[in-house]
Amino acid sequence: MAENKLVQGRMAAIRIENLDTDQIMPKQFLHGIDKSGLAQGLLYDLRFDAQGQPRPDCVLNQSAYAQTRILVAGANFGCGSSREHAVWGLQQYGIQAVIAPSFGEIFYSNAMNNRLLLAMLPQEQIAALMHDADQQGELQIDVDRMRVRSASVDAAFSLSDRHRQMFLEGLDVIGLSLTYQAQIQAFAAQHWQQHPWMRDVAGNTRVRLANFFK
Repeated sequence: MAENKLVQGRMAAIRIENLDTDQIMPKQFLHGIDKSGLAQGLLYDLRFDAQGQPRPDCVLNQSAYAQTRILVAGANFGCGSSREHAVWGLQQYGIQAVIAPSFGEIFYSNAMNNRLLLAMLPQEQIAALMHDADQQGELQIDVDRMRVRSASVDAAFSLSDRHRQMFLEGLDVIGLSLTYQAQIQAFAAQHWQQHPWMRDVAGNTRVRLANFFK
């Protein structure tokens, strides 16, 4: 569990409110059938100009922020469409956490279910974190104690018990479901014992039809 307690590293400030998932992962990078190859598309129009050249004023293009692991962002980060690719692209780029005053509701669920850590803090603490980020500061997020620490900030944040467990135990949403496997199997056994005629109705129907048309 110890290796999952902390998320830490260089942070970068993204001073844009209502940054939606279409901006986080533009549509032209959604042509694949799997999760791969999305890092290039992350915040593409923020990072590159119309000719595909890196924008020098974008913090993520500056050498001091090449190893950014945490974004400190404006309010309502991840609003807009439900594309999960926005989460996958952030993770493939190397982002392990995003801190903001608020998040789009669907993005929040997608991120936490994929173990991209999101933490909400009040605007004044976000401003202080952005100042620290501008000084090329680093940030530590203690998931066990649910605290954020930088040069000038030591603040508490909240997580649901479910999401905290997922991060501490290194589980995605499927892995979390499998921790209840014994209870699921016990429920299923009791259910089939009480309702045996309902078990595998589709399979039994296929067998009867196949025998009928022989």
